[in-house]
Amino acid sequence: MNLPEDSFLSHLVELRDRLIRALLAIGIVFLCLTPWAQDIYALLAHPLLAKLPQGGQMIATDVIGVFLVPMKVALMVAFLIALPYVLYQIWAFVAPGLYAHEKRLALPLVGASVVLFFVGMAFAYFLVFPAVFGFMASVQPEGVAWMTDIEKYLSFVLTTFIAFGVTFEVPVAVLVLVQAGIVEVDKLREWRPYIIVGAFVIGAIFTPPDVISQLMMAIPLCLLFELGLLLARFLHRLPAPAASVDDSAGTAASSESGLWKPASGAEMDTVAGSIDRQEKPDGKPEA
Repeated sequence: MNLPEDSFLSHLVELRDRLIRALLAIGIVFLCLTPWAQDIYALLAHPLLAKLPQGGQMIATDVIGVFLVPMKVALMVAFLIALPYVLYQIWAFVAPGLYAHEKRLALPLVGASVVLFFVGMAFAYFLVFPAVFGFMASVQPEGVAWMTDIEKYLSFVLTTFIAFGVTFEVPVAVLVLVQAGIVEVDKLREWRPYIIVGAFVIGAIFTPPDVISQLMMAIPLCLLFELGLLLARFLHRLPAPAASVDDSAGTAASSESGLWKPASGAEMDTVAGSIDRQEKPDGKPEA
C-alpha cells in the first residue's frame, strides 16, 4: 500500500526530472546559438538601427555589456526555440491528473497561447518598433545625438515583447473565464465600455508616450477581446460532450466503496416490468 508521503515524494522526483530535462534542452539550444550571438543581437537591434540618424549608433556603457547583452539575447531565443519541449514536459507532468474533458480543453488552449504570444512578439517587432523609433527620430532636437545603450535597448525590447505577447492572450483569457464559469458572455458584453477604456489605459502605461504606439496596443486589445467573445459564444452553443471513462472514474470509485451504486439498465427494466405486471391499465391491482 502506497502512503501519501510516498506518492508526494514520487511527484516531487518526477517534477525535478522534468525540470532538469527542460533546462537541459534550453542549455543545449543556447550552446548551439552562442557562435551566432552577435548576429542575433544585430537582428534584434535592426528596427532601431534603421531609424537612427546618419552616423548614429548604439553604445555600451558597461565594460562587459558588449559580451553579456548578446548572450542574454541568445538565451532568450534559446528559450523560445525550446519552448515546445518545455511545455511538453509541463503537460506530461500535469496531464495524468486531468479528466478527459479537461485535457480536450487545456491542450488547444496551451497551443493557442503559445502561438498568440509569438504573434504578439512579431507584431511588436515588425510594426510597433518601426513606428515608435520613427517617431522618436522625428522629434529629435537639433544638436542632440540620439544614441541608446544596448542594455537599456534590450530592457525596452523585452518589456515590449512581454506586453504585446500578454496582450494577444486576451482571447484565451476570455475563453478560460467563460468555460470555467467565472463570468458569462453576456456579462462580458456589458463590461465592453469599461474594457475599451482599460485597453487605452494599458496602452498608455506599457508603451512610449506617443499616440501611435498607444493606439497600436489599445486597438488590437479591443479587437482580440471581441474575438474572445465570439469564440466563447460559439463554444457555449456547442452541445456538451458525453461523459467519458475518465470522467466517470470518480463515480465508479464511489460506487465500489458502497457510498452509492446506480442501478444498471437491466435492473431498471426488471423493476419496471414487475410494476406493469402488478397493476392494471386503470391502476388497480389484479385480483
